[in-house]
Amino acid sequence: MTDLLDTGGGSPAGTWEGLGRAGLEALQLERLRATLHHAYENVDFYRRAFDAAGVRPEECRSLADLARFPFTTKADLRETYPFGMFAVDRSRVRRIHASSGTTGRPTVVGYTDRDLDTWADVVARSLRAAGGRPGQMVHVAYGYGLFTGGLGAHCGAERLGCTVVPASGGMTSRQVQLIRDFRPEIIMVTPSYMLTLLDEFERQGVDPRSTSLQVGIFGAEPWTEEMRREIEERCAIDAVDIYGLSEVIGPGVAQECVATKDGLHIWEDHFYPEVVDPFTGEVLPDGERGELVFTSLTKEAMPVIRYRTRDLTRLLPGTAWEFRRMEKVTGRSDDMVILRGVNLFPTQIEEIVLRTPGLAPHFQLRLTREGRLDALTVRAEARPDASPEVRRDAARAVAAAVKDGIGVSVAVDVVDPGTLERSVGKIKRIVDLRAG
Repeated sequence: MTDLLDTGGGSPAGTWEGLGRAGLEALQLERLRATLHHAYENVDFYRRAFDAAGVRPEECRSLADLARFPFTTKADLRETYPFGMFAVDRSRVRRIHASSGTTGRPTVVGYTDRDLDTWADVVARSLRAAGGRPGQMVHVAYGYGLFTGGLGAHCGAERLGCTVVPASGGMTSRQVQLIRDFRPEIIMVTPSYMLTLLDEFERQGVDPRSTSLQVGIFGAEPWTEEMRREIEERCAIDAVDIYGLSEVIGPGVAQECVATKDGLHIWEDHFYPEVVDPFTGEVLPDGERGELVFTSLTKEAMPVIRYRTRDLTRLLPGTAWEFRRMEKVTGRSDDMVILRGVNLFPTQIEEIVLRTPGLAPHFQLRLTREGRLDALTVRAEARPDASPEVRRDAARAVAAAVKDGIGVSVAVDVVDPGTLERSVGKIKRIVDLRAG
């Protein structure tokens, strides 16, 4: 199935082909050693961090030696704001992206010309793996601007030879009109906003299954197999997962193959993955679930060494290709709610809501404090045709499923359709109303 990844033009994204696993690992080690030297010699932060850890780039003689090097965290990127992590002169940086910075300083990332080429190549490879082909039309509803989603998807689709509709987020009724009129085959968007688009189709009296869309490439937030089934059934498309984060490059770090839908193949010739225990930092063997860590192998402007993503997953052998797979992200360690000693993730609630008759796939978790104890209320929207009796049964069913499956008691509030705020990007699942 390697032909799916042939983006043409002799692009650097194709350098892995024909190597086999041993050859791929030799290429990874060569690129890893070069990246460690590049970071140490050109980034003060990494020079200090490596020296403090008592390790130097030349001591990396095998891929396993990477575990001796220190982690990089989002806090490190914020503390070096704005350009302290850049490894090239600022005059060589062709583009800058940044996080929203809603919880502090934004994290800033930069790209050289070569970095932008690599990024376009790996996104083109991802589109190809998802079933995209040159000449098709791609409706990009990821946000444009400092967020990497929109421009990353856009440039990759153009690199593959597709026609791009740069819709961005928002103006939902207009997006539906554009999809109906332009007839794209592919949509790239967050899964939560795709649900908003499906609701708008139905509000306008249009069956989403009647559109031209064939493939949806969804990322930027965790989503479940139940969400996949919901979208595929309502829209008659193949729903596949794309993974990325701005600190590593943006979308295009890993992609699910449309033919297998069995997890995301990591483009390991550009991004070296590890899974570690989120508490101890110990590297875990493939197959064990923990926190995903990435080291870039080909980035010039801003190499990252052992970046802690906070995403929880596990590494598995490749199926469609030699590259290892990562399981769909089940949640983030910093999204975990500890409720009366029980660990709970929004994706666990999503699975329950989506399989409960009478409930729409829109929900929110509200944390409050009752006396000295935390309390959680699941607010879930009813489907338009749900009777009062069905709503009551649904509330009881969700509460029972959470109690039985997760082991904690929650309140459930089934609200009218359209009550919860709709997302135009990454949805905010948890609302913390606790004082202090």
